[in-house]
Amino acid sequence: MPGKAKKRTFQATLQLAAGDAPVVDLGKMLGQTGVNLVEVKRAYDAATANQRGDIVPAVVSVFEDRSFELRLKTPPTAFLIKKALGGKGSGRPGHDEAGVLSRAQLSEIAERKLPDLNTTDLEAAVRIIAGTARSMGVRVKD
Repeated sequence: MPGKAKKRTFQATLQLAAGDAPVVDLGKMLGQTGVNLVEVKRAYDAATANQRGDIVPAVVSVFEDRSFELRLKTPPTAFLIKKALGGKGSGRPGHDEAGVLSRAQLSEIAERKLPDLNTTDLEAAVRIIAGTARSMGVRVKD
């Protein structure tokens, strides 16, 4: 008879700095679950060490035996757009321009975000990223 599946008791999505997750932030979200926070930090830091400087969301599932599972996602689209611009979005989108992104930059961001988007078509992904950029006050150059 195969082993029984573990029952998940808690699940949360955390957006943390890659390679150096603050234990304080982990404690705020996972403290009540009784999971070993140091082990969660070690697992997250090891999995994201090659992406230092980025924000990498992770879905943390905690099971009834206090074990956990990490599932990493791609960085937020707004974070990648800001990184490509080297600045931040507009305080007044539609009125003030925050910068300009080229089609090549949009395509690069779309390729990175493709696993987490609800499309498998790169051109559709580029349009999704372009919409996010416009909502941040970033002009898209064709």
